[in-house]
Amino acid sequence: MTLHRSTTAPPPALPADPRRTADRWFRVHRARARATLRLVCFPHAGGTAQLFHGWPAHLPDGVELLAVRYPGRQDRLAEPCIDTMDAMADAVTEALAPHLDLPIALFGHSMGSAVAYEVTRRLEARGLRPERLLASGRVAPHRARPTGVADGDDAALIATVRGLGDYQSEVYLIPELRELLLPALRADYRLIESYRPDAPVPVRTPITAYTGRDDATCPEEAVRCWAELTGPGRFDLRSFPGDHFYLVPHEAPLVADIAARLR
Repeated sequence: MTLHRSTTAPPPALPADPRRTADRWFRVHRARARATLRLVCFPHAGGTAQLFHGWPAHLPDGVELLAVRYPGRQDRLAEPCIDTMDAMADAVTEALAPHLDLPIALFGHSMGSAVAYEVTRRLEARGLRPERLLASGRVAPHRARPTGVADGDDAALIATVRGLGDYQSEVYLIPELRELLLPALRADYRLIESYRPDAPVPVRTPITAYTGRDDATCPEEAVRCWAELTGPGRFDLRSFPGDHFYLVPHEAPLVADIAARLR
């Protein structure tokens, strides 16, 4: 398996950063000594790399998982949060440079889907085409509508998050944790709600979209519009029972489906 490269004389790929920025940007969940592909996973707004800690148990030995670690949370708590899409996508793309010795695929959930799409665009601009973009729990970028809570009060923001599903939302009810977590959550909502591309650029990378059947934030018609962002015959959609966080109770079948598409 080889990393796809454009034949139209693109700019050179990003060089490896001598400062090893990737060390702080990615958590390797169970390194694979004989990996033939890397799956780069992007968490949702307010989310962390911990979302993906159980995935390697369901992946074949040839797939190594890199979970993106956004600044402003967990062991990057002291770092400033990023609240614009361009800054986030540019930073992740730069940090990926040392990991492009193998083919990669990108999975994103909710906000992470949009970030993964923007990173895919940037990689393709440098002549590197990922094996697949896997967009979960998010309508196509040009069909997304802001909720208006990014700059509202804390109660409204927390209510919006808790309305998505039960996954770890109870932490916002604990005052000490709420104080620590709200800055990153608010920055993420500012990032995704200010990201409104009217005419997003299609990619050559195949796209698979995933959604929970009871996720009110992802009407199937709007999810299917991801097909407009890749070539004919390069899009498919898979739904699972559940709400916005369907991927937690259905982790094993979801990861199995992803693995099958990466063979």
